[in-house]
Amino acid sequence: MKFLITGATGGLGKGVLSHLAKHVPGEDFAASSSRADAARQFEDDGIQFRHADYDDLDSLKKAFQDVEKLLFVSSSTFDNEKRTIQHGNVIAAAKTAGVRHVYYTSLAFGGYKTTSSVSLQTAHLATEALLEKSGLNYTSVREGIYAEAFPLYLDWFPSTQTVFLPADGPVAFASRSELAEATAMLMLKGTHDTSTMVLLTGPKAYTLTSLVHLLNKVTSRNIQVKRVSNEEFVREKTKPDGDVGGKGEAFFSSILSWYQGMAEGDCETVDPLMGELLGRAPMDAEEVIRRLLEGDRDYEWHQNSVKKA
Repeated sequence: MKFLITGATGGLGKGVLSHLAKHVPGEDFAASSSRADAARQFEDDGIQFRHADYDDLDSLKKAFQDVEKLLFVSSSTFDNEKRTIQHGNVIAAAKTAGVRHVYYTSLAFGGYKTTSSVSLQTAHLATEALLEKSGLNYTSVREGIYAEAFPLYLDWFPSTQTVFLPADGPVAFASRSELAEATAMLMLKGTHDTSTMVLLTGPKAYTLTSLVHLLNKVTSRNIQVKRVSNEEFVREKTKPDGDVGGKGEAFFSSILSWYQGMAEGDCETVDPLMGELLGRAPMDAEEVIRRLLEGDRDYEWHQNSVKKA
């Protein structure tokens, strides 16, 4: 088995799988998911399936047998302790199964550096350290911040009148669909297999405030931006009407590091590699978000709501 794509029911994994399928014979790749009942949706389309539950080491060892190139899609949990345990299982199973190369979907917080203190990124840095220690051949693919997820970073909903920001800074947002395509090309070409880390970003960095201005322009709204202290941010978001998505105090306290990281330039780095892999200029945040809002002025992102995530 030349390629195995984990997390194939998720947005990024599904996109990578779709692009691989255009270039690779069906016998050379397979999809995997933590959900055994996902098999049918792939097998009905003639795609091989392997069950790979990050909480079940035995299922991982079985799924990774005879795999040459593994796309290791990061766990979707926001619980860093749980994520680190799950990722340790994946790495141990890949080592035992003799996987030749692991492509890990990290995040672009911190750019090329390994010093980011952003809560989301610290779990990725821990996984990169585990990969390095494992002795596996690997590439950490630091995927750009999804432009499609802009409502999460603004905590914006169609009813939102004020966006509260404890800090702001430039972010080289990228299109998730283009990140998936570029990641597939990275695996297919193998030209960066000697690199333990690559960075995929959009072509231009935008502040969160500039995204609110774009939102207003495209949807004819009048959303205000209010800069607040960390304490005021958490207080505003935990009022009875403070967050439509019901995410809670623990969540908003934890994401303060996201904004601080942005303010410190963690997300400002622009790298040309994605354009090189795509063979064209990638879309920037303005183009992606404009398209989304012109298609649906009340566009929402699933992870912005506890019930939808």
